[in-house]
Amino acid sequence: MKLIILACFATVALAAPQLGPDHNLRQRPIAILKDERQDLGNGEFTYTFETENGITESRRGYRGSKGQINMEGVYRFPLPDGTIAEVRYVADENGFNAQSPLIPTPHPLPAHAIEQIRFAEEQRARGVTFPDY
Repeated sequence: MKLIILACFATVALAAPQLGPDHNLRQRPIAILKDERQDLGNGEFTYTFETENGITESRRGYRGSKGQINMEGVYRFPLPDGTIAEVRYVADENGFNAQSPLIPTPHPLPAHAIEQIRFAEEQRARGVTFPDY
């Protein structure tokens, strides 16, 4: 009888939801629907990836003017409200540049700051300098 009770407890313990390291319920694995890669061997490549839960990425690599490998691409993923987020990016001689409505932007400068910058540029153009103390 004790063996049956112990077996029941073990069954219940194994059937309990498993928690991940962040103490959230582990989700089932997500199927990869597409994973296409092409490497031309000279720094040029293409990459396309898609999962069943709506995550996608496509990327293209090409040689840059200074010998580096540049990349441009886009990735998309579903947001909790059901809409799809999109981030487009370029990584090249000018650094990494991403564009998306999701990326925070700085507040616009107030009018008085813009006027001070304009005035300083005007003074610089006239040759006005100030000593460094």
